Amino acid sequence: MIPETLGTWVLVIDGTRCRILRRLDPAANGKPADLVLRSENRNLRKMMEQRPTHRIALHGPEAGIFAATGTGRIAPTGETADPVAEDRREFFGQIISLLESHRRAGDFARLIIVSEAEFLGPFMRMMPKALADLVLREVPKNLLHLSSQELAAVVLGEMRDGHDIS
Repeated sequence: MIPETLGTWVLVIDGTRCRILRRLDPAANGKPADLVLRSENRNLRKMMEQRPTHRIALHGPEAGIFAATGTGRIAPTGETADPVAEDRREFFGQIISLLESHRRAGDFARLIIVSEAEFLGPFMRMMPKALADLVLREVPKNLLHLSSQELAAVVLGEMRDGHDIS
């Protein structure tokens, strides 16, 4: 393993899934250590359960009277207008908390973040300075589809060659 990879974790993230590759050397014990997290989408689920009912206007003698269908429950005021964005913020917050606890424990010294640009910026803005200072590289790509071994090989190759990750 090349020295730059010692203590380097790779975070691969999108709005609902996260993988943390904790060991880059694919030769070490055969397989890189990979943590996988998924968003629970609590706010979206809650909003769907509490969404306003559909109303149908009746005609004839019942004109002006409306019939309600569905649960009849209305979402409380002050609830987020975008439950998907709120779920994403909560998910990012959970990932940052996990990374922070490992940072404080000294489990890693550097971090490479791989994510599509639409998630990379918001995630980086949420990071505390102490964690952001450990970010070695930000890669605006979606590599969640790669296996742990493929991801490790791509990152190691990029670090050796100094070329962009592809």
